[in-house]
Amino acid sequence: MSLRYFNQTGWTAIFNGTDTEVGRMVRVEGWDQATGTALVVDPKRGALRAVTDYEDFSHLERADQVVAAVPGGGWRVHWKDEGPGGTPLMEQVLVWLITSQGRATAITVDAQGHVEDADGADAFIPPGQDLGS
Repeated sequence: MSLRYFNQTGWTAIFNGTDTEVGRMVRVEGWDQATGTALVVDPKRGALRAVTDYEDFSHLERADQVVAAVPGGGWRVHWKDEGPGGTPLMEQVLVWLITSQGRATAITVDAQGHVEDADGADAFIPPGQDLGS
């Protein structure tokens, strides 16, 4: 799944990696009440941990906060050359994710049930219309 970065806090922590740890992006789960430091899940400890506790912490980046999900409503998306062998591809919009900034992102589902965002689509087709309309 190649979705853009969405989470509840609106922030993602970026880690460069070390000799034993791969560089990674981790969603920020919250903020330390005393210091204001961003907190991420440490799966090895099974607890929240301050990003500054990691030697390879680089910086924070904005993520989109989803505030609503609206059904696809019959919309479809079209890509000119994303189908098999570079052929055209059309998929149904499963849902529109609405962010705190008012942006709507179409989420599609293909015949195999794979879910992706449609940010790179060549056309959005309203319900009841054809590609050429």
